[in-house]
Amino acid sequence: MITRRNILLGIGASAIVAPTLSACTSGASEQDAARLLRSRMTTGKSDSPQLMRELIRYATLAPSSHNTQCWQFQVFEKSIIITRDASRRCPAVDPDDHHMFVSLGCATENLVQAALANGLQADARFDPTGVGRIAIGLASTKRPDAQSPLFQAITDRQCTRGDYDGQPVSSTELRMLEQAGTGNGVRVQLLTARPMMERVLDYVIEGNVSQMNDSAFVNELKLWIRFSAGEALRSGDGLFSGASGVPVMPRWLGSPAMSLFFTAKSENERYVRQIRNSAGIAVFVSDANDKAHWIEAGRCYERFALQATALGIRNAFLNQPVEVAAIRPQSASWLDLGPTSRPDLIVRFGRGPTMPLSMRRPVQEVLV
Repeated sequence: MITRRNILLGIGASAIVAPTLSACTSGASEQDAARLLRSRMTTGKSDSPQLMRELIRYATLAPSSHNTQCWQFQVFEKSIIITRDASRRCPAVDPDDHHMFVSLGCATENLVQAALANGLQADARFDPTGVGRIAIGLASTKRPDAQSPLFQAITDRQCTRGDYDGQPVSSTELRMLEQAGTGNGVRVQLLTARPMMERVLDYVIEGNVSQMNDSAFVNELKLWIRFSAGEALRSGDGLFSGASGVPVMPRWLGSPAMSLFFTAKSENERYVRQIRNSAGIAVFVSDANDKAHWIEAGRCYERFALQATALGIRNAFLNQPVEVAAIRPQSASWLDLGPTSRPDLIVRFGRGPTMPLSMRRPVQEVLV
């Protein structure tokens, strides 16, 4: 069995992330560190501790709520198990752990795509008993698929919370996004008509006001914001303020400044502008409201995001209507989803510039 110790001591493995990160802490910028942690893997490796470590590194490039990176990985000879890290829960914004399991699905999809690029077929199965784990069996395939556009997009994908150019995307691109975002018991609805997008905006504003008036939500969000590049670099997680176009500053200044300027009114104005300069909105919907479907929704979203990245299309979450429990049934009814379906994620998309990258923790910190 390949153990955690074997992974850490694998030939050449420690040269991929750990020295990179320590080099960045000795003078280079936070963005240098973020880019180096997203370096492209050399595909076609053999089944080795180094490869297993690289598969996990690619998995950790997935999105997570507040960039909590709420996953843990356990490595065996022919499989990798992903479980949630309960210490990274966000009970205010995610009381039922829905977003946490969606994030596990996103990480699973990255790992599946990276495995295929290295000649491994990954079979992911969710075990709902106990802590609820995803077991990913790895078996050799005839040839790697390193040229997959989804695999190639993993290191470039980001949630781009800036403005878009307001231009539509083509019907061909919409079909590709819809195909990528559809899975087993999960579908994606693409809303491009302006009246439909304005209705989503109404729900987003209603949800935003509810959250901004909730001190528990605001305090939890503030806990995960990294106000300066140095803070982001030290923690390796959280929401770097620069990635949202917000001025960076030390926490002692950023925390009280947030209380003064981060208001429902200012956020609503931003959402109005950004939804109206988006090409469309994607709503991910599960046929059933359970953890297996939440994970599948994460996998579908990640394929959608990777396909969008490959096409030069940005995306960002607008999840207030699914996060606020009182509003979720209203949005589900408006979308005519049916009695058992759940709207999992709401995402705006369009073309626009890149934003600063978020950080990731080193692989050794997510191994158990």
